[in-house]
Amino acid sequence: MGDDNQAQRRSIFLHALRSALIDLAVLLRFFSRLPLPPLPFEDDPHGRPDFARAAPMLPLAGMILHAIGAIVLLMMLGSGLSPLIAAILAVLALTWSTGAFHEDGLADTADGIGGGGNRDDKLAIMRDSRIGTYGTVALVFSLMLRVALLASLVERSGAVAAALVLVASGGLSRVAALWLAVALAPAHSDGAAFATGAPDMRRYMLTAIIAIVLAALLVTPMLGQAPFIAGLAGNLMAGRAAAQLAKRHLGGQTGDIAGATQQAAEIAFFLAVTMLAG
Repeated sequence: MGDDNQAQRRSIFLHALRSALIDLAVLLRFFSRLPLPPLPFEDDPHGRPDFARAAPMLPLAGMILHAIGAIVLLMMLGSGLSPLIAAILAVLALTWSTGAFHEDGLADTADGIGGGGNRDDKLAIMRDSRIGTYGTVALVFSLMLRVALLASLVERSGAVAAALVLVASGGLSRVAALWLAVALAPAHSDGAAFATGAPDMRRYMLTAIIAIVLAALLVTPMLGQAPFIAGLAGNLMAGRAAAQLAKRHLGGQTGDIAGATQQAAEIAFFLAVTMLAG
């Protein structure tokens, strides 16, 4: 009887582990250009993630992607480059690895909300692949702020601390973006926001707790509690502000405004951390 129970527990554990690894792989493929091969036990390696189920793996996926930028940052600083040049190359590597996935959403959102006269016009502009003035300005300021804040944090707190903050921001900013899917219905019935689903509040809270704990373990040993708490507050406020903006202008959420929210939350986290970092 004891052997049967042990075998059953092992089977349950292996099934949960396989499900978690599949969710992580699907999320990494969805958010990046990483050439991840299909897992041996994966049925649909090219499918979109189901956030109703896969949300708890989102913080880890975001941190893995931002670890690419952190590694480049440390390598460039180790080779003797200045913090500014190292930060530029780190953000470039991160943008390349994601295929400018979130940057595209930021540009489309800025063009739609800035240039559209009503809800339908704004949504139509956001679906247009061409970039306009509002989108260009938003992209320029986003990239400049991310580079400048990363370089400033290197100068204030050192290379390792800046790299760890960069990794932490990858999980927290994506959880902030996921809040839109929880708080608002999709603005389209055929877009990515509709197809990928949304977690319920309980699962979202679990996801947020995972992201906060992982980020705290990375940031607080290097910088202390105050910068982390300030960064977390900035991250959360960016998510809530984006949800209000989406509701007011679009009557719902889209994949584009989720991407814009990730960018805003990352910047808000870095800005608050950098202001209080020693």
